[in-house]
Amino acid sequence: MANIKSAEKRMRQSARRTARNRSVRSALRSTLKTYRAAEDSNKAVAIPPTYAEIDTARRKGVIHRNAAARYKSRLARKANKTK
Repeated sequence: MANIKSAEKRMRQSARRTARNRSVRSALRSTLKTYRAAEDSNKAVAIPPTYAEIDTARRKGVIHRNAAARYKSRLARKANKTK
């Protein structure tokens, strides 16, 4: 446990950031899962909302820039393959 005032503040900040990042990451994963499930069941699904969620996670620093590009690339490749 932290005894120094600045360390205690760091712990509070870290807890807040962790909670925020967890909610953004969870929303991203849920969106990807929903999109993939709809795509697998041959339903017409729009990619832009999924892209927006990926971009949001990237902007907030939850995922790396290259990871965001990789997610989007794979979604696009799969969508083009099924057409």
